[in-house]
Amino acid sequence: MARNGAKVVIHGRDEEKGEKVISEIKEKTANVPENLLIADFSSLEEVEKLAQKFKDSYDRLDVLVNNAGGVFPGHQLSEDGIEKSFAVNHLSHFLLTHRLLDLLKKSAPSRIVNVGSEAHSDDIDFDHLTSEDGPAGYEAYNQSKLANILFTYKLAEKLEGTGVTVNCLHPGAVRTDLVRKYPILGKIWKYFPLFISSEEAAETVTYLAASPEVEGVSGKYFNGKEEQSSSSRSYDDKLQEKLWKVSKNLAGIETF
Repeated sequence: MARNGAKVVIHGRDEEKGEKVISEIKEKTANVPENLLIADFSSLEEVEKLAQKFKDSYDRLDVLVNNAGGVFPGHQLSEDGIEKSFAVNHLSHFLLTHRLLDLLKKSAPSRIVNVGSEAHSDDIDFDHLTSEDGPAGYEAYNQSKLANILFTYKLAEKLEGTGVTVNCLHPGAVRTDLVRKYPILGKIWKYFPLFISSEEAAETVTYLAASPEVEGVSGKYFNGKEEQSSSSRSYDDKLQEKLWKVSKNLAGIETF
């Protein structure tokens, strides 16, 4: 994105790692990222502060890429008392998108890109999102990836006619710490060396963020650069609406 002339603002949880990424981009392109914003997305308060800092610094937003994610061993709760995979992988995106939506509408035509996974589950255990036990590890992760897709479809419906598009993607099986640090599933770990690189996975993100081929396309799911169908459950209107209401309640949003 930087190489193509975009003003890139990067978010990260670790400032040292974030600065390293900026240095790497600087080595490959003369277009240095505009800023590095630090926030732990397991904290709703930090998401709020990041959104406000962005709005204080910029008067437009052409593309929002919701890519933050993690998988956590055991059933962990965030500092807000929410199952951690759901909090980081979905709820932070839900809240951040809401807080930046006015800028996106002002900057239209603009785009939102949500990074999901073909590993998304068939349902969400709403009863254990704030309890001390429940889905853990990759089971919780897969639920959060279904949430990414449900969120995309419902948001596309709500944004119709605004000039803001939103799409979701499966980037491929990628060699990242999500698998390397948590080889819970033997089948995944066995094929780890055959996974694609982060650079290859980023091509799909860039395609949905900037390609004229998908201008005006919204509410779709992509595997690579190909539009595909997600699971049948992800198209369930009632499930989409339930996730939306639960997310609003957990994030403390009254209108969205």
